[in-house]
Amino acid sequence: METKQYIVEAQDEGTRLDVYLTRELGQSRSYVQSLVKEGNVQVNGKTGKSNLKLSKESEISVTIPEVHEVEVEPENIPLDILFEDSHMIVINKARGMVVHPAVGNHSGTLVNALLYHCKDLSGINGEIRPGIVHRLDKDTSGVMMAAKHDESHLGLAEQVKEHSATRTYYALVQGNIAEEKGTIKAPIGRHPKDRMKMAVVFENSKDAVTHFRVLERYGKHTLIECQLETGRTHQIRVHLAYIGHPVVNDPFYGFRKMDFPIVGQALHSKTLSVKHPITGEALHFEAPLPEDFLACIEYAKEHNR
Repeated sequence: METKQYIVEAQDEGTRLDVYLTRELGQSRSYVQSLVKEGNVQVNGKTGKSNLKLSKESEISVTIPEVHEVEVEPENIPLDILFEDSHMIVINKARGMVVHPAVGNHSGTLVNALLYHCKDLSGINGEIRPGIVHRLDKDTSGVMMAAKHDESHLGLAEQVKEHSATRTYYALVQGNIAEEKGTIKAPIGRHPKDRMKMAVVFENSKDAVTHFRVLERYGKHTLIECQLETGRTHQIRVHLAYIGHPVVNDPFYGFRKMDFPIVGQALHSKTLSVKHPITGEALHFEAPLPEDFLACIEYAKEHNR
């Protein structure tokens, strides 16, 4: 069990307790509200309420109960399989599919589907993330691999760590990028004010490098290919927003209101090149752009005439 302490600063005066803690804890609002409801949040020594408006210099104490990993159940969820053998599996992840279970979301994930489809998965990442070597955001579609046993997991993870496994992404972004290609080199860490987001920051951050090249221009929007040199959380999305060209329809880092025919950001993991973790064979996989992404391209063309 862990206890966190906060003192409300002047700029947060009048903020609801649940909104404040959602930001500070970096958790979902529903999770924070459950903490409050269960009496785990004290404000100036008294049990707090979610809708409490905070005062300057109020003292908040949050007790975080121990998290017990739940048993993840196999689920018969269809998978778009690009490659599979007894050592690894490569899939084309659908947009909207969460990779692994989390608080308040224990079913319908890629892990649930993999557990049903595969006889076994690597146990290196524990019960919640079996077989997961790298991940994609919920609303990023495309190529993703998983390991079926620990030896293959170590082999694949080492390639990801050493950047010998190369991944390219397609992104439809706001604006007309001036350069034909470029490199964004800017460190990424937790956003200083919104703990649910990442940002380019120069303290408590890690180096991040994204290479990009322009594929097509539509006037007000640009289709680009990105290649990661590092793999930070939300890296492409943060870097493109940082240079003033956020990914179309990005709910965290893009514009508030957009009419593109897609749920979530127009970002797709297009290719993956990796050596087989056991045989050493060079492997290359591609996932075609999904229908919603193609519809966004057509929308961009139509609205830039």
